[in-house]
Amino acid sequence: MTDHKTTSTPLPGTRDELLTLHRETRRRRNAAAHGSPEHKAAIELIGRIEVEVARIERAMDPPLV
Repeated sequence: MTDHKTTSTPLPGTRDELLTLHRETRRRRNAAAHGSPEHKAAIELIGRIEVEVARIERAMDPPLV
């Protein structure tokens, strides 16, 4: 089940802000009970963050990836 809040929450616009949110979200994931809604939502958000970081890094000149 997907948490609507997780998928509709806009992500920060800078790489540094995204990396900060990634660290915070990993902490939330690690603190949540395995398989709980909070755990699943954190995993989904981490994925969204990683995709956005990759997009930003590919757009850099020169690309980081």
